[in-house]
Amino acid sequence: MRGENARFGHLLTAMVTPFDANGAVDCARAAEIARFLLANGTETLIVNGTTGESPTTTTEEKLRLVNTVAEAVGAGRVMAGVGGNCTAAVADLARQSQEAGATSLLAVAPYYNKPSQEGLYRHFRVVADATPLPLVLYNVPGRTITNIEPTTTARLARDAQTIVGTKEASANLAQVGEILRTTPGTFDVYSGDDATYLPTLALGGAGVISVVSHLIGPDLARLNHAWFAGEQEAAATIFLKMLPLIRAIFSAPSPAPLKSAMKALGNPSGGVRLPLVDLDGAEEQVVYDALLRYGFQI
Repeated sequence: MRGENARFGHLLTAMVTPFDANGAVDCARAAEIARFLLANGTETLIVNGTTGESPTTTTEEKLRLVNTVAEAVGAGRVMAGVGGNCTAAVADLARQSQEAGATSLLAVAPYYNKPSQEGLYRHFRVVADATPLPLVLYNVPGRTITNIEPTTTARLARDAQTIVGTKEASANLAQVGEILRTTPGTFDVYSGDDATYLPTLALGGAGVISVVSHLIGPDLARLNHAWFAGEQEAAATIFLKMLPLIRAIFSAPSPAPLKSAMKALGNPSGGVRLPLVDLDGAEEQVVYDALLRYGFQI
């Protein structure tokens, strides 16, 4: 079954960046959260992704987080987000992240610039050539405007030995299928949306780069086990139960709802940095209600 031997595992978590009461990066909490996630089903941690509020952390903070998490859980579990819209800066951050302890990289499509498909191809080739580390593409056109077309993904998979997968957050299952149809069986396609996880597996995907795994990692791990054991009905039952919680965790700009939920469950990660804002009372109630319906006690 395609995806069964995914090199980074089936459950990857886009990890939050915890901030202290003064809004500074809390590295001690980052280490604790990293260990918690691995103990609850996560196989690889993405540090400095969008859920980690990477647009509002400095390069120094990013590298300190990579180093902290790598020391806490082992470098082989750390994939560093290095995306941006300046190719030279992304390549430089890739090199620095390797030095800080990352053993794989995630790079989002350049945002705002609106590059052509040729521009995307050349951008990712430069980033891939910057280090020998395996690189996963990140396609999220709802945030970046530009879509990495399946033909470009397939071209990169063919031409760049270190580009080994993609995080597909387009919510376009036909596109996911086309990527899987046109890339080698060893090219890992991850769902970039918790809500499209099971459909992506059904097409041959490798797993999910999850946000909700901060809350229900063991259930996601059970879903993985059921799916790859051929127990599709059991996997569907687990997945369908998750959907209302997933909706609540994305009911306001992420990761504010997630951080609210983590606090309610006794695993706090602080607030969010501007321009994001913490949830108001009504927004928090949406999250709390979803947690209660799922079966949590808060």
